Amino acid sequence: MNDSYIKIKSFTRLLQFQIVIFCTLLLAVACHHGGSIPANYQSTNPACRQFEHAAGITCIPEKFERLVTLDDASFENAIALGIKPVGSIFFDFSFYLQDKLIGVKNIGKNGEPNLENILALKPDLILGSDYQRYIYNLSSKIAPTILFNFEHSGKWKEVFTNMSVVLDKEETGQKVMENYYRRLKEFKQKMGDNLSKIKVSVVRVYPNTINLYLRDSFCGTVLQDAGLSRPNSQNFSASEGEKLFGNSIQMSIGNELIEKADGDVIFIWTAENSTQGNQTAKNKLEQLKSNPLWQNLKAVQKNKVYLVPDYWIGSGILAANAIIDDLFKYLINSP
Repeated sequence: MNDSYIKIKSFTRLLQFQIVIFCTLLLAVACHHGGSIPANYQSTNPACRQFEHAAGITCIPEKFERLVTLDDASFENAIALGIKPVGSIFFDFSFYLQDKLIGVKNIGKNGEPNLENILALKPDLILGSDYQRYIYNLSSKIAPTILFNFEHSGKWKEVFTNMSVVLDKEETGQKVMENYYRRLKEFKQKMGDNLSKIKVSVVRVYPNTINLYLRDSFCGTVLQDAGLSRPNSQNFSASEGEKLFGNSIQMSIGNELIEKADGDVIFIWTAENSTQGNQTAKNKLEQLKSNPLWQNLKAVQKNKVYLVPDYWIGSGILAANAIIDDLFKYLINSP
């Protein structure tokens, strides 16, 4: 997973969190089941399909009505497949999803799902990503839990496909992806000869650093599918990024390397998991704008720098379509 999608907690904090939720779940489930925790919740439903995932093999109920999602990608993918979860983690800064959260119960912050809140919803299926393995043993006692392998954000299509299988919505998933590629085909046609002439730079401003998103990041894969090229400074695969920068999808640059952020156009954003962090990143962006090295960039001088929302981070099909909207807006419809 990319580091913006979830910040890894310290060992001490994680241990404290696990102790709290274990005690809460132990008490709540014991009350709910007349004083005992079921040894194998999944075995109580014979009508199910087995699915191998990041945390093991889980038996998915053939019929489920109360889905809970543990992260924003799982939430938006479920929505795209026509299923609205009864509960999900809430994400303050993914504004493109806010209207979809109406009527959905809050089960906690991104990276900190509250198992007591999940239990209260009486779910019959829980979906999340592999970085949530630390709660799997507990969540799977509430309901069958599937954790999708999500090596990094550029793997979003595989995750979406797997989710369509789990939710028994493969036909719907195929239609959703067909629409994605249809929109990209239209984009390429409207771009015409300009498609091969534009190199797109993608920049994210953190509170303490400036990062460039690489070819196999979530947004990088959408740009690839759109037929758009990247500056040489960002044209690295996931394996190359991991080897060169210790990160498969992004690299950090200092002020002395700001020229690596240049391109024919620059898409730039800030996005943090807290109000304070987001404001600090915005302040950093304003400082960047006043930097003479930034002002010397070709895209800056040609007024081809576009501030975009945090859905450029990803990592679901709705975010991918939102990026396509931006490509039409800024590369075709912009004067």
